[in-house]
Amino acid sequence: MGRIKVRQTRSGIGRKQNQRHTLRSLGLRRIGDVVVKEDRPEIRGMLATVTHLVAVENVPDEKTD
Repeated sequence: MGRIKVRQTRSGIGRKQNQRHTLRSLGLRRIGDVVVKEDRPEIRGMLATVTHLVAVENVPDEKTD
């Protein structure tokens, strides 16, 4: 499995409660916070809930030669 970097780009203030809880569950507290998560179906489902509040990018695999 790969990894993904999630950055909070918009505030959760005034959003539905489940969206605020999802941001907190992802480990995001304020605008600009960044977390790196495993790319798993559970995380992708959480990101689908708050797609308008976050930016997602893939993290390249670390290759040890």
